[in-house]
Amino acid sequence: MVTVLDAVTFAGLLFVAASGFTLIFGLMRTVNMAHGSLFLLAAYVAIRVQEAMVGRSRNIDPADVGLLDWLVPMLAGAGVAAVLGLAIQQVFLQWNEGQEMRQTLLTLAITVVLADQMLREFGGLAQRMVWPGAVTHFFTIGGERYAATRLFMLGIAVLVGVLLWLWLNRTSVGMVIRAGVDDRQMVRGLGINIKRVFALTFLVGSFLAGVGGVLGASFAGAAPGTDGSWLLNSLVVVIIGGLGSLKGAAAGSLLYGTVVAFSPAYLPSQYSYYAIIMTFGLLALVLAVRPYGLFGRPA
Repeated sequence: MVTVLDAVTFAGLLFVAASGFTLIFGLMRTVNMAHGSLFLLAAYVAIRVQEAMVGRSRNIDPADVGLLDWLVPMLAGAGVAAVLGLAIQQVFLQWNEGQEMRQTLLTLAITVVLADQMLREFGGLAQRMVWPGAVTHFFTIGGERYAATRLFMLGIAVLVGVLLWLWLNRTSVGMVIRAGVDDRQMVRGLGINIKRVFALTFLVGSFLAGVGGVLGASFAGAAPGTDGSWLLNSLVVVIIGGLGSLKGAAAGSLLYGTVVAFSPAYLPSQYSYYAIIMTFGLLALVLAVRPYGLFGRPA
């Protein structure tokens, strides 16, 4: 039961981090390899804001952190990621739509620059966002202690998923986004400013990357290199689930989270270091059966 909960709660974190990538890469077909940098930058900004609100820069106790001392830094960090992501889209990506290789090289260059600047500004040591004291406690499952913070993280992931689904499927903006992906010329012919709609989509996708970064910093900390790890995680989730599919992102997160949780727990101890191979085995298996992902379709 503990391993199942580990899988589901980690899948929630994967979904939040990958949902923004699903919007930008999967739905808009825009390659943004700076997604991981937005994830890490939001985490660092949130940590700084939380330290300023609590009035301490180290050894912060969860009892000193109220719910607002966590929510406000999260919104601040995600807001910075959203603004920077929109700037990247407007300056570097808008004029080369459909040129995937050029977008990849541009955003990889941006990633290198941002990584160096974050190293200069925030240092090379691991830092951690502190959960609010209200959710920092343990309960017992079958004689094992389990952290309530992981369920809090899962709750945020479910809320993000519901709001994102409602936005894409029950609002006029969401319908325009989906229609614009399928046939931009027709949407433009209807008099809709598709560039403005796609800018809003990029803003939301970057904001979600920031939310994922703050959750990740609360769950496992933030350090140089975290950006690359979570970019890879987001790529794997989107590829498994299928490009442009929100339910695919959820299914991919669950599958990936299950493999990550169960592999080290149930492989023989002398082979536990092969757990990472199981992840790419899952990826190969899914693509062998469903070349476009579980819920994907040809571009």
